Amino acid sequence: MNSLTIRHASSGLRRCVRSSHTPTAAASTLAASKLAASRASTSRTYAYATSTTRAAPASSSSTTTPVRRAAPASASSASAPSSATAAAERQPPPPTARNTAASTGASSTREQRSLEEGLSDNPLEIDAGGEPSTQPDWSRSFHGMSSQAFSAEAAAALLEPIQPDDIEVKPDGIIYLPEIKYRRILNRAFGPGGWGLAPRSETIVTGKAVTREYGLVAGGRLVSIARGEQQYFDAEGIPTATEGCKSNALMRCCKDLGVASELWDPRFIRKFMKEYSKKVWVEHVVNKKRKQITVRKDDEVAYPWKEVRS
Repeated sequence: MNSLTIRHASSGLRRCVRSSHTPTAAASTLAASKLAASRASTSRTYAYATSTTRAAPASSSSTTTPVRRAAPASASSASAPSSATAAAERQPPPPTARNTAASTGASSTREQRSLEEGLSDNPLEIDAGGEPSTQPDWSRSFHGMSSQAFSAEAAAALLEPIQPDDIEVKPDGIIYLPEIKYRRILNRAFGPGGWGLAPRSETIVTGKAVTREYGLVAGGRLVSIARGEQQYFDAEGIPTATEGCKSNALMRCCKDLGVASELWDPRFIRKFMKEYSKKVWVEHVVNKKRKQITVRKDDEVAYPWKEVRS
C-alpha cells in the first residue's frame, strides 16, 4: 500500500471518529442546558417559598389585627342588650320554694320592729261610750288606796317573819328573797286571784335596761305603786327582761306591805351574814381567774367557779 492510500485511509478514519463524537457533544450540551434550567427552576421555587415564609407573619398580623380592633366593638355590642333581652331580664324568676321563702323572710325582716325602739304597750284606756264606768282604770286610777286596813289574817300572812332557809345570798354579799316566794306570801294573804299587778306605763327600753311602772291591786283596790327594772345584754333577751322587770316591781310593791322587811334592816343583815354566810376564794374553770365571793355556809360553789385555797 502506497503512501497516498494510507493518507486517504487516515483521513477517512478521522472523519469517522469526528462524526461519531459530534452527537455525543450535542447530547452533553443538551443535558447541561436541562440541568441549568432545572437548577434555575429549583432556585426560583426556593426563592418563592422563602419569600412566602417570610411574608407569613405580615399576613398573619394583617389578619389578626382587624380581629383585635373589632373585638371591643363586639364586646360593646354584647353589653348593650336588645329590647327582648332586657324584657326577659325584667321578668321575675319562676316561683320556687327557695326564693319564695327568701322573699317572705326578707319582707318579714323589713316589717319587724326593733325591740330597742320600745314595745308600744301603753295600758289600754277603758272606754265606756261616755257613760260612767264601774271598773277602775288601773293605768291612772288610785281607787281604794289607804281606804281601810287588811284583815288580821291577811296582815299576819304579810308580816310573818322570813325563815333563814328562804333567804339567798348573791356572790357580792347581797341577801334577797326569790320573787316566787313573794307571790306565795301574797297568795297566802289574799288567795290566788285576789291580787294582781296592773301596768301603769309603757315599757321603756334603754340601751342596757328595761323599766316599767306597775300597780299592786289587792281586794279590788290599789295598795302600792312601784317601777321595776331589769338589765339585759342582747336584744333577744328583752322579752325575758320584761318579766324580770315585772318581778322587780312586785318585790318593791311588797316592801310597802311589810313583806320580807328584814332584808332592808341593817342589823338583821349583819346578823344573818355572820351566822349563815362565808367568804371563799374561787377560780374560774375556763379563764382561771381568781376572786373572793360570798356563799351560804350550807351551799357549794356553783359552776363555772370552783373553790380553791387562797
